[in-house]
Amino acid sequence: MGGVTDLAAFAALFSPEGQDLLAALRDHDPAQELAVASRLRRDHPAELVSAALGQARLRQRAVAKFGADDAYRMYFTPNGVEQSTRATVGAYRAARLKALGVRSVADLCSGIGGDAIALARAGISVLAVDRDPLTAEAARANAAALGLADLIEVRCADVTEIDTSPYDAVFVDPARRGGRGRIFDPEAYSPPLSWAVEAARKAPHAALKIAPGVPHEAVPEEAEAEWISDGGDVKEAVLWFGTEPGARRATLLPGGATLTGGTSRAEGHGGGRLPDPAVRPVGRYLYEPDGAVIRAHLVAEVAERLGGGLIDETIAYVTADELRPTPYAAAYEITDELPFNLKKLKALLREREVGTLTVKKRGSAVEPEEIRRRVKPKGPNSATVLLTRVAGAPTMLIGRPAGR
Repeated sequence: MGGVTDLAAFAALFSPEGQDLLAALRDHDPAQELAVASRLRRDHPAELVSAALGQARLRQRAVAKFGADDAYRMYFTPNGVEQSTRATVGAYRAARLKALGVRSVADLCSGIGGDAIALARAGISVLAVDRDPLTAEAARANAAALGLADLIEVRCADVTEIDTSPYDAVFVDPARRGGRGRIFDPEAYSPPLSWAVEAARKAPHAALKIAPGVPHEAVPEEAEAEWISDGGDVKEAVLWFGTEPGARRATLLPGGATLTGGTSRAEGHGGGRLPDPAVRPVGRYLYEPDGAVIRAHLVAEVAERLGGGLIDETIAYVTADELRPTPYAAAYEITDELPFNLKKLKALLREREVGTLTVKKRGSAVEPEEIRRRVKPKGPNSATVLLTRVAGAPTMLIGRPAGR
């Protein structure tokens, strides 16, 4: 989707006929799309039907990120759906900026406006900038559709030409996908991370959205690095400027629990970085830290809170003898520790009549589906098997989620 023809087709969606088509297609079944398209083309222009069907597909995909209420009122491009921030993450980030006293933001590389919407809903005025004309039109349409046009100004321009000095903060979400898929080199982002960092340094506050796999050594010394997970899935990393230089933070949504380390420490701890936890024998409980905690290199902070140690110096599993509730890790009560052996596992599960088997792995090359296929669980009971290494040896830990 690009060029005048696509802009014209996009604009046609706002005609009464286009709006009627979008309303009619809200709950359409993609599997029946060919038949639906043939039927609609008897009464509507083919180009308009194609545009409406494309938009209906994108709206259905967007529900997971924006929720049905917003998604079915918004307008998308394929890249816009793929690259947009999840609404829960955008709202959290906007709340942090609001708490810093930010009243205006230059949102550079704004895409279809997902972050601009979150900022505006926090009461922040936004300049949303994107260089793609169709994407900018979608952002403008979204601001209007959600009643936020008074707080969001959309500008189609090259972000490198924008004067950000009138704004309290800069937010940059560089494109991290190219023609061959995801881009892992921060300097291959569009614009490059180095440009975004320089833009951030010129503003009182800034937030740069980056891939969660960014190397820690790529984080500027004056930045706070935050990894955010939502529902247990790591969604993004953010470099914050004007907050806590050198800090590392893991934030878990939807609850909002935040763990910090590095220069700025979590409550109850002094400054400085904690040493790596000691390796110790497997205790009664095993804790699996959230992915954001692992990405932020804060496993030591979690281990300290739990009074635990590692089962292996290379594995991010924490073990302890007592159960301490924490939002930062899932806890399992371990009943068995066995050397890796599928025959023994199968016999044990059969003896215990385990039919519902959860297989997790860390530090093991064996795939969970292969385990289920080989052991053929059967029976009324359930168990969790964790395939991992203990002090360097391939090991099977068997247990259940703690507290159940």
